[in-house]
Amino acid sequence: MKSLHHLLLPFVAISILLFPIALNATNLAPIDNTGVQVQPMQQNGITYLSGGIGEDEARAIGQAQGYNLHMTFAVGPENKYIPDVEVTVQNASGQTLLTLDEAGPLVYVQLPPGKYNVVATRNGEARRDTAEVGSGAARNLVFHWNSDE
Repeated sequence: MKSLHHLLLPFVAISILLFPIALNATNLAPIDNTGVQVQPMQQNGITYLSGGIGEDEARAIGQAQGYNLHMTFAVGPENKYIPDVEVTVQNASGQTLLTLDEAGPLVYVQLPPGKYNVVATRNGEARRDTAEVGSGAARNLVFHWNSDE
């Protein structure tokens, strides 16, 4: 049986590796908007951003204000960003508010205060998490898959 330390180690490693990226993504360096394809979208009254391919696009999303749920999708030991994730966000009563295909590698969502269930699926392999969001700091979720297959 694996110890708790061995189970948490991959998540700690991801946090350490992704945290500098998050810091860099929110810096105020100029963004070359010619490579930025991200625009706010809406579904069922929920506004979201999905993208982050390339440094400029990742920084553009990182600088976006008003999104209280931030999701990052990564794969493998090198924590490579991946853009091909199916995402479902449901409220506490199980009502689906947002369904995205081929989302990521970054998804920022504006949600009313409350508790949400998030399912991120890649190649049929689902990852689940819950997020309680309010008017304070954004809630960050990182979804990681072990292999690039």
